[in-house]
Amino acid sequence: MKRRRLPIVATALLAAACLWPAAWAQSTAVDGEVTKIDRAQDRVTLKHGEIKALDMPAMTMAYRVADSKLLDGVAVGDRVRFTAAKINGSYTLTSLSKAP
Repeated sequence: MKRRRLPIVATALLAAACLWPAAWAQSTAVDGEVTKIDRAQDRVTLKHGEIKALDMPAMTMAYRVADSKLLDGVAVGDRVRFTAAKINGSYTLTSLSKAP
């Protein structure tokens, strides 16, 4: 008896198509300014514009960093570009670099 695999493949493709826009939106870089760095807690406070992917208005907020190395090379007052995501219920920076 031949099994039909088409429904499984179609379901997988549909799921990937639905998830792709959300993953892309979270990776959109946002401009901000460093107002505080707390290396002991792996946190950085940023004043930033709207983050549409996270439905977040412009504000100043403290973020966790996914990797403490992201804090290397940035200082209070630096203009930065960053990406953020909600990971385990916390807003977390997944990338952070000085703005050109």
